[in-house]
Amino acid sequence: MSIVSLSTGEPTVTAEDLKSISQDAGFSIPSGNVNETEFLLFANSFDAVCETVLNLPEYHDPRLKPATVQEGERKYERPSKKDNPLNAWSHRTSLTSTDANVSNGPLAGRTVAFKDNVSVAGLPLTLGGHPSLLKGGKYPISPIDATVVGRVLGAGGCVKGTATCENLSMFALSYTSDTGVVHNAWMPGYATGGSSSGCGALLSIGDVEEARKSDQDSRQYALGEGVDLAIGGDQGGSIRLPAAYSGIYGLKATHGLIPYTGIASLNPLIDHVGPMARTVDDTALLLSVLAGYDGIDCRPTPECPMPSQVPQYHNDLQTWIGQKKDAGEWNSTSAAKGLRIGILTESFSVAGLDPSISSTVRTAAERFEALGADVKEISIPLHKHGASIWTVAARPAMPSGVANNPPDTLSFPMPHLDPEPVGQHYFTTLSNRNPAAVNVLMNAAHQQQRYGPALHRKAYMHVYELRAAYDKALEDVDVLLTPLNPTVGPKHPSGSIKTEQNPKGLSERMMDLFEPAIGNTLNTSPFNVTGHPAMSMPVGWGQVKDGEGRLPVGMQVVAKRWDEASIFMAAKAWEMGVSWTGS
Repeated sequence: MSIVSLSTGEPTVTAEDLKSISQDAGFSIPSGNVNETEFLLFANSFDAVCETVLNLPEYHDPRLKPATVQEGERKYERPSKKDNPLNAWSHRTSLTSTDANVSNGPLAGRTVAFKDNVSVAGLPLTLGGHPSLLKGGKYPISPIDATVVGRVLGAGGCVKGTATCENLSMFALSYTSDTGVVHNAWMPGYATGGSSSGCGALLSIGDVEEARKSDQDSRQYALGEGVDLAIGGDQGGSIRLPAAYSGIYGLKATHGLIPYTGIASLNPLIDHVGPMARTVDDTALLLSVLAGYDGIDCRPTPECPMPSQVPQYHNDLQTWIGQKKDAGEWNSTSAAKGLRIGILTESFSVAGLDPSISSTVRTAAERFEALGADVKEISIPLHKHGASIWTVAARPAMPSGVANNPPDTLSFPMPHLDPEPVGQHYFTTLSNRNPAAVNVLMNAAHQQQRYGPALHRKAYMHVYELRAAYDKALEDVDVLLTPLNPTVGPKHPSGSIKTEQNPKGLSERMMDLFEPAIGNTLNTSPFNVTGHPAMSMPVGWGQVKDGEGRLPVGMQVVAKRWDEASIFMAAKAWEMGVSWTGS
């Protein structure tokens, strides 16, 4: 029996190929082995099967079919530096659904940006990286709308474009994107957090403009056009950190609550997508639109609601406020009455936390007591190991995510994203642009080579232990509070800024880029592996270290899985009678 190529009519696997294949599988077939001929037959048979699938036309799930938009053909532009002074935009467009019902939708008239790892049909997908990392050497144009894009358009939102993200979504500050640094709208030249950096900057433009109108900020510099709402991605803090550094709200919802379909993955274990906004109310509104199983994503559990069963978080929040008003409790002494607030002790002792940030967040947390809440310290000793558990549990699968390999469970892959294999070019391109991306792959190889799969399995066991520890604490309190950004936004390293002398913005010394980001995710990443919802909310200001001025400080609010409502209630109560900006 002979197996031949469907396209050439010749055998496709030779004896030499078989030798190489067996070595890659971790063993060898001894020369002259009685079964060598049969294994060669099997290999050719398998290759014929592979060619059968290869020759099938590509299939795009109709549920991801791009919505018809009023603009007709989807067009985009790469904005000029003049129109994009913060470098927060990746590509600009303006898309509104043609569906007649959207004019009454919950997002009607609202402008929205998406992190540039989200598929928006007709727009390039850059992932913040250099096009040479992709086959063909150019950015692919997405043929699909990610589920979250379709839901925003279906709710009446106007998609204004994609926002700059950090290189391959693997950095906690805002100076690794191939297009250059993303400036903090409150103080250009300083970091706005990553990896959803452009989202943070675009949203905070509105607050900076308001501060100027009220004479809180007299500095004049170009901001460009911002947006009302944004959708970011978060594998270790990439929604919450830019929210904290930018003075906005950013929610990493319960793992699986918002479909990740059509978004570039790093590891399904930790992939999250979520709303970013300037107010608690808008964050709740956007979650109501985005949440609910889409029938495609592999990340939801049976606890995840279907779209028709998703709570209307924004309406429920207003109902709760109405009940407080009826009871005479919506005031500066009892707005938080009935809420149980836990201050997570270990979160204030993480490495790199600036004492002034710690003090600001603790003061903000203790304010709940004056608002009538039951406030107490909560100790979770395992929290101090949370980031280590996240690292060891998540690293091994990240090379697969970088390669856009589909996960082991059924999930619709990014059909248009075809990265080049990781090799020397990957190192050369990224080591002086985003060393974290190189380090992640080296970590994965190191862990496999030195410890094998046993350590990976052990980390997964400890994920369950860490989840149980948070769950236990959340039996006694409604939310846990932690610091978020360990310092205010640092100044962009000089080597990361594009100049005539350094047109590519490449740093000669890797640690100049790496050092400011060390420790940024110690309080955020644990909740990516446990899946608990966590939101950054702005609670004050901190002084910059290397110049005059101040930048925002964020506080993290964490709740039980599937209990985003408690986060919204706590944040809204905290705002009673105050503004984080001090106005």
